[in-house]
Amino acid sequence: MARAVAYHRVSTRQQQRSGLGIKAQRAAVQRFAEVESIQIIAEYVEAETGKGADALERRPQLAVALAAAKAGKCCVLVSKLDRLSRDVAFVAGLMAQRVPFIVAELGRDVDPFMLHLYAALAEKERRLMSERTKAALAIKKASGGKLGNPVNIREAGDVGRASLVATADDHARSLLPLLRILRNEGEISIGGITTALNDRRVPTPRGARWHVSSVANLLARALRLEGLC
Repeated sequence: MARAVAYHRVSTRQQQRSGLGIKAQRAAVQRFAEVESIQIIAEYVEAETGKGADALERRPQLAVALAAAKAGKCCVLVSKLDRLSRDVAFVAGLMAQRVPFIVAELGRDVDPFMLHLYAALAEKERRLMSERTKAALAIKKASGGKLGNPVNIREAGDVGRASLVATADDHARSLLPLLRILRNEGEISIGGITTALNDRRVPTPRGARWHVSSVANLLARALRLEGLC
């Protein structure tokens, strides 16, 4: 049986105290390990930001996880790529440690080159979200609204989320022809569509592999957009 060191991270001390996010990460890693027959030999939890050139120095638990994986001659397993970082340079630095990483969300067969690509996409997404939020705040300020209060921050977040929804809708709309083809070929189950999309190397809006849950969301959007059934 393959072995792995599990690593979970939240970005604030408050989240660490409340356990927010850690339970979900641990559950995702455990489910993945069970499906892939991977034994978790150690687990490390961190509450620290992933930003900055010295991010690795400020994440001692990640350093310990790397050392444990090297000693155990195994990989480090995380639930999502952003638990490592959304920064491409940081991910590249981790790859230089010569410790293999497995991202449960992306699957076991994603090699270091693909991890770099996914990190680049995540970094771009983070930058776009930041730009959208700044633009929304600028519009609010120009219209006479006061910045820095919870209402304005919430409104800016709403704008950012609306933009993400629009992007997801556009992606779903672009896949409608393929979904119709799959339906005509007899692929009507969510599992069958998931396999077909991955076999054709069709990426999700974030450039990742499809899972049953993401395909279910895709079909829900398709039904809403075009009445596909």
